[in-house]
Amino acid sequence: MGAFKEPHGGELQNCYLPASEAAAEKARARDLPSWDLTMRQLCDLELLLNGAFSPLDGFLGEADYDRVLADMRLASGVFWPIPITLDVDERFAAPLREGDTIALRDAEGVLIATMELSSIFRPDFEREARSVFGTVDDTHPGVDHLLNRTHGVYLGGRLRGVEMPTHYDFKHLRDDPRELRERFRKLGWRRVVAFQTRNPMHRAHQELTFRAAREAEANLLIHPVVGMTQPGDVDHFTRVRCYEHLLPHYPEQTTMLSLLPLAMRMAGPREAAWHALIRKNFGCTHFIVGRDHAGPGAGRDGKPFYGPYDAQRLMTEFEKELDISMVPFRNVVYVEDRARYLPQDEIGEGTRTLNISGTELRRRLRDGLAIPEWFSFPEVVAELRRTHPPRHRQGFTVFFTGLSGSGKSTAANALMVKLMEMGGRQVSLLDGDVVRKHLSSELGFSKEHRDLNILRIGYVASEITKSGGIAICAPIAPYAETRRRVREMIEPHGGFIEIHVATPLEVCEQRDRKGLYAKARAGLIKGFTGISDPYEVPENAEMSVDTSDLTPDLVAHRIVIKLESAGFIR
Repeated sequence: MGAFKEPHGGELQNCYLPASEAAAEKARARDLPSWDLTMRQLCDLELLLNGAFSPLDGFLGEADYDRVLADMRLASGVFWPIPITLDVDERFAAPLREGDTIALRDAEGVLIATMELSSIFRPDFEREARSVFGTVDDTHPGVDHLLNRTHGVYLGGRLRGVEMPTHYDFKHLRDDPRELRERFRKLGWRRVVAFQTRNPMHRAHQELTFRAAREAEANLLIHPVVGMTQPGDVDHFTRVRCYEHLLPHYPEQTTMLSLLPLAMRMAGPREAAWHALIRKNFGCTHFIVGRDHAGPGAGRDGKPFYGPYDAQRLMTEFEKELDISMVPFRNVVYVEDRARYLPQDEIGEGTRTLNISGTELRRRLRDGLAIPEWFSFPEVVAELRRTHPPRHRQGFTVFFTGLSGSGKSTAANALMVKLMEMGGRQVSLLDGDVVRKHLSSELGFSKEHRDLNILRIGYVASEITKSGGIAICAPIAPYAETRRRVREMIEPHGGFIEIHVATPLEVCEQRDRKGLYAKARAGLIKGFTGISDPYEVPENAEMSVDTSDLTPDLVAHRIVIKLESAGFIR
């Protein structure tokens, strides 16, 4: 297969207006309804505008959306497996009509594009989840985003690009499809195999990509995702520095690194086909599809969301239509007595092999343990250690949750004093009542406002944790989904230890100095947690304590022991 074939769908879209028209569009946009794009929407918009999502020239309307869900095709019949949609809230959507034009802006208010609306519709999220992800289990990150974070109205229409989104990092590695195709032409690369990754690459990845390129008689494009990946993944700044360290280990002039600002959905087989057609638009002729490609692991029932070879089977079904050749991932392992990596299917029985799993690698980084050179290159390990120090050097958050009167604040204060006595890190206490006074004084007690208050606490705690400090939070935080979002804010930057203060309701009522429970039972206070509003008990808290018969000093002591055993303090 040769390079420079037609992009997917027959034409490489470029939705940007000429400079002369863009200036006029900016002026016109001042009077248009403006939507501030989320990070995911901004990723999608950039790839729509530069042609990476060809043949799409805008966000999907209802007819295209319905057919993508039903059989992975646009209304025109062209293969397309993932719905690319613009979700907005009811307030913004209410005055809009088909034929209207809206302005799409980044977080700083910069106009990126305008869109003429051809479709306004309200999707069935459960139907979308089952069609795209094969599940409604919201432990799947794509399902979680869809069911818990997506606005209720979709807008579809054609885009008019005004200004490219600004990237201040790794500018020399950011190529749009036309630029990358042109680079391939200049270098004489007729066959190019692309490798999709969202993780750091180690010696096994270097070996399998080198073998894939050699077997396909192609040059290699390392094309990592630097938009949105799975919560908990290594940040893209660290990963890109690791990739740059890796490049010299490939034969000279054979391998290229370029970055893809994609928002992944972790949709398994559908996503693998999507990744392949995106790489075709960038000019690639081959694409490596791994085991459980773009799979997010196991669900609530402990079973993987997708089978290990489901993605390869789907690619095989559509490979000819996509017109990009699949290179199946061959698992390589380190053979100790030969001191090299070999494909697992070429190794005889009884051969001693070595392996370090992702979990084991994280443990070694966390505990400051040695990582052998047969597993990864020293310069890659050094880069990971820079941004993933041992736990005793990381910041962390202790997040208390429990009913009013359960003893959260008292225990949090006792813990704060003990940690300050030990020294070594700055300690900040974010008590629920204090935060309400100083950070959230304008908020009420509706579910929306309670969630916003907790997310504000989570944001401040994440910044403290990122800076290497200790944040102690003590809100009621009654809703599991909100607590999970706080955890996702913090864990990429350090530790998150959730403490469920499981003091029984009757004990909390007996301690009630302000008479709030009595007022709630009398109907004088509406939406009171534990009485007229639910408290969702944590299922996987790191620790649970009942303060009925425990002094605050003993509770704090037990938490200190927990922190010591987890390696956060010494």
